[in-house]
Formats: sequence, C-alpha cells, structure tokens
Amino acid sequence: MDVEFKIKRFDGEKSYWQTFNIPVKKGMTVLEGLYYIKENLDGSLAFRASCRMAICGSCAVKINGKPRLACETQILEIGNKLEIEPLDNFRVIKDLVTDFEGFFAKHESVKPYLIRKDDNYEEPVELIQSPKELYAYYDFTLCVKCGICYSVCPAAATRDDYLGPAAITAAYRFNADSRDEGEKTRLALVCGDNGVWRCHFAAECSEVCPKQIDPAKAVQKMRFKAAIEAIKSIFR
Repeated sequence: MDVEFKIKRFDGEKSYWQTFNIPVKKGMTVLEGLYYIKENLDGSLAFRASCRMAICGSCAVKINGKPRLACETQILEIGNKLEIEPLDNFRVIKDLVTDFEGFFAKHESVKPYLIRKDDNYEEPVELIQSPKELYAYYDFTLCVKCGICYSVCPAAATRDDYLGPAAITAAYRFNADSRDEGEKTRLALVCGDNGVWRCHFAAECSEVCPKQIDPAKAVQKMRFKAAIEAIKSIFR
C-alpha cells in the first residue's frame, strides 16, 4: 500500500512541509521510508541515522507529534499518514537534522565516568561488584543519548542552560556505581539552578524514553541526595 510521508523541512532560512507517497510493506520502518525517499524521490532530504538497531539514538524524530526512534518504529503501526518533524528544543540544521553540540557538552560537564583516587592505569585493579550493586544503576546505563527526553522537557524549552534529564541521569548512574568516588563532585555540578532544582517533574522524559530508563526517577533521586547533602552542610 502507499503511505503519505509529510515531512517538515528546513533549507537554512525557512521551514516548509513537503509530502511524499511511498510504497510500504509490512515490517517496514520509518527510517526505511526516509531512505526510500532519499534514494528514489528526493536526494536532498537530510536526516541522521547510523546503527538501524535502536542502539545509537541517531535517528530520533517526531512522528505524528511524538518523538520516537525512526529505526524501530514500523510505519503500518502508525497509520497511512505520517507527519515527521525534527526534535523540539534543538536548533534545526537542515530538515530533520538537529544540533546536538550543546546536548553532548552538558553530558560531558557532569563527568560521566568513574572517578577514583587510585586511578593508576599502569597497574590496573579489578573492581568487584555484587549483582545487587550492579542492579542499583544498571537500567540507567541503557541511555543511547538520542535526545528524546530533552526534546519533551518543559524546563529545557525555557532555559538553554538547563542540564536536562539525560545529563542528570548520567550523573546519577555514576553516583550510584559502587566503584565510583566522585559523588560530591557531581552533586556540586548538578545542584545549581540549571540542574535538579530546575526540573518541574512533568515526567514526560520517562514517558517517551525508547529504552524505558525513567530519567525522571534519576532526577528525583539526585534531588534527594542533593537535599541530604544541603542539610548535612548546615550542621557541620
């Protein structure tokens, strides 16, 4: 059957909608539809993609008003008319391609790696974890940095400097890791007015996360930790 793809495009100066009709068969994904358009109808269409397996997060777009990964979204499960737009809360570069430079800079700013005093890599030491210690943070390691959570965040929509759910989730993931010793460092980084206290707890980030990570939960856990540290500092 033929399906209508209505795509919001941007040429560097203005946005406009363009409609394509493409042949679709069962199991065909939105990403495959975009590739069909690029290869057969309009080679100038710009979108971002890589792994095609919902691992890299590159192909995130809005489909009929909801942000999704195009590579895992089957066309016929949506319908015979699709409206495809770039993610909100990001600057559009061209068509469906958005600028992630600030998003990754915020992620980097929370130090998303193990911080330890004994970081002697010439004589590596195996750091043992129990299954219980692993499960404390494992779900939050599944983030693919697709930006979908950030695109629906009302706090991110109103302040460009807000760290956002993905960055704060990354901070919590390492703070909850039993091998890490950088909790206080990260708490100081995420406890400003552009961090955990800026979150409105709309929880839209958890609603749309393609990996079902629950970023809103991580933000609230970081907020609780920050409050405990603030109370402790009063009585020191």
